[in-house]
Formats: sequence, C-alpha cells, structure tokens
Amino acid sequence: MKNIYLIGFMGTGKSTVGSVLSTRLGVKCVEMDELIEEQQQMAITEIFDTYGEPYFRDLETELLRSFAGEEGLVVSCGGGSVLRDENATIMKQSGSIVLLTASPETIYERVRHSTNRPVLNGHMDVAYIRELMEKRKTRYETVADVCIATDGKPAETICAEILGQIS
Repeated sequence: MKNIYLIGFMGTGKSTVGSVLSTRLGVKCVEMDELIEEQQQMAITEIFDTYGEPYFRDLETELLRSFAGEEGLVVSCGGGSVLRDENATIMKQSGSIVLLTASPETIYERVRHSTNRPVLNGHMDVAYIRELMEKRKTRYETVADVCIATDGKPAETICAEILGQIS
C-alpha cells in the first residue's frame, strides 16, 4: 500500500481521521507536527519563534523525504506542508494526497482553544481563518488527488469516503 498523506488547513480533522484510518487499515499513523516537536524537543510555536517559519518548513521537507522510502503510512501533514513544490512532489511520488476541508466556522470551533497554532496566534477569528484559507485553497486543490469535506461527519464516515475514492 502506498502512503496516504492527509493535507488541509488546520482543524480540518487530519489528526483524528489519520488515527482512525490507520487503525482501520492496520498501518502506522505519523503526525508530522508531533514528530517534529519530538525531534526538536520544542513546541512548534517555539520553533517558529526561535528559528522562523522557513526553518520549520525545512524540517517538514526532511521528514517527508524520510517517508518517501516507506510504504503503508498514514501521514497527517502540517497545514502548510504542501505550500512547497518539493513537498508536494515527494507526496505525489510516494502516495495519495487527500485534502480534508471544512468551513472557516467549523475550523474556528475546532481550534479556538488551541495555543499551538503559530499561524493563528493573535488572529484567532473566523475572518482571519477564512482569509488564510482562501490564500491556500488553490494550492491545496491543485496538489490533492482526493478532496473530502469533514463538516459534521464522524471520522469513520470520512475514512470510508477516502478509501472509496483512492482504491
């Protein structure tokens, strides 16, 4: 089985769906953000504050390169990981890219109490989320093999939709 890369804006359900999907398939689930935090021994917000976003994006690229040689992974990608062409290419060559979407209102409800979203720090509102989503929308849709809306759906239903579309 090729890898399955879950992409999309923060709060679209990548972590939850990734966990359920990996259990259903009997394969390993990798949380890119968590793995980067473990490797760097600091929170993503600290990485952004200390080294900047380009450094963090370099870490994502290195991690994706390491996954390219593996098979059977469900990878929950960071929200900005596909903004780099190289990252999208790595994902395309080693698996299927599944875009999870949700409305700005749904995303706000899911992330509003989070303190580990450096891109939203100081901008935790629906209007800013909508604006940032619009900036990324074309990129997400361009690289995705499959697009699944997650609003109001349980993770099991989303997983069934993913498997129905990529098999």
